[in-house]
This record gives sequence, structure tokens and C-alpha cells, in this order.
Amino acid sequence: MKKPLRSFAIAVPLLTALSACVPSPQQLETTPVKVQTPKGVVTCQLYSQSRVDWDRAIDFPATKMSVPEADTYCRQEGLRRLNR
Repeated sequence: MKKPLRSFAIAVPLLTALSACVPSPQQLETTPVKVQTPKGVVTCQLYSQSRVDWDRAIDFPATKMSVPEADTYCRQEGLRRLNR
């Protein structure tokens, strides 16, 4: 077997096995939480404490704030809970 083909034959099963170890976001979801903001209540989907960068808004007063603004409130709530 040629060297590049052998490397490929080893790499594909190895990467497949390793990818099974990485949890999906749905596996790390917590119960949604409501966060009171100056513009209204934002419902946040938080993830495990090690995945604060995935935290996002799933409901918010759309007439008063944008998606990025609502997501920011959720990431702040995730960080607040992480640092308690």
C-alpha cells in the first residue's frame, strides 16, 4: 500500500471515532431561563458552563431589541452563572 493511501486509511476511521466523542449542542442544553432586561424579558437557551459561547436567545421582545442584542444578554447570563 502506498504511504498516502495508508495514511488516509488510518485517518478516516480515527476521525470518525473521535467525532462520536464530541457532544452536539442539544446534548448540552439546560432548561431555558428568563432574563429580565431594561427592554423586556429574554428567554435564553444556555448550555453547559464550558460552552458559554453557544448561549443564545430563543425568545425576546423583537420590537425592542435585535437578535445580537438578545444573544448578548444570554451570553452575559451564562457568564454570570459560570462565575458564581
